[in-house]
Amino acid sequence: MSTVSAVEEAKRAAAKVAVEKHYPKNARWVGIGSGTTIVYVVEAIKNLGVDTSATKYIPTGYQSKQLIVKAGLTSVEYDTIPLGTVLDVAFDGADEVDEDLNCIKGGGACLFQEKIVALQAKEFICVADHRKLQPRLLTNWKSIPIEVAPIAAHRVILKLQELGSINPAIRPSASAKEGPLKTDQGFFIIDAPFKPLLIKADIEAGQDGSGKDGVWEVGTLAREIKEITGVLEVGVFQGQTGPQATAAGGIGGQRPVAAYFGMADGTVAVRKADV
Repeated sequence: MSTVSAVEEAKRAAAKVAVEKHYPKNARWVGIGSGTTIVYVVEAIKNLGVDTSATKYIPTGYQSKQLIVKAGLTSVEYDTIPLGTVLDVAFDGADEVDEDLNCIKGGGACLFQEKIVALQAKEFICVADHRKLQPRLLTNWKSIPIEVAPIAAHRVILKLQELGSINPAIRPSASAKEGPLKTDQGFFIIDAPFKPLLIKADIEAGQDGSGKDGVWEVGTLAREIKEITGVLEVGVFQGQTGPQATAAGGIGGQRPVAAYFGMADGTVAVRKADV
């Protein structure tokens, strides 16, 4: 089996187990994320053989909407769901996942939609292959995607440099003559490289994650970036899980309750968030 085929089979295996474990009985509202792994999530939902006629699927972008429709499922836009509706579950991939299940997302430029869908769900389930599992964010995936208003892009870049980002840059579109890539909101994506981000255990061990020498703790940096005027959303998914948010009287969390990784040997590894 080629390396490409092995990775695709790993994604399919992870999606199958994740859906079998977390697809709710009599689901009414299901978030469907973006990226290559989501093809297999939709496939796994269809293969469950459950009645989906009363289920509405909320995509996070054009690609996921097409997957839903092609599978014969009912797609509805996020802004058309009834006010106060809580999704039963949201499935999505990630560009990188650390030991605490913090995620980097936005490689496919859908991070804003992905975050609002995750934040509207009882639980967010991450599905990925083994390459995405790393000890710290920014180990293998080298930059944080940030969605910004075009008019503010250069100002945001300067602020990111002040925070310690090394050569943040506006993401180009596939064709150079088209200029910067534009998201579904008509915004730009800035890819901002930082040093690997510290997790809770690092802080407990006495490391400084306040930004000194460009070293940041995950949540601290995410909050600092989000506060920059002109930033719509940050491609770091951290903080509460859905159940934690519910227990605190809110709805939905950015951090997955569980992440399923298709491993190189054909097995599926699961990592669960702390409670």
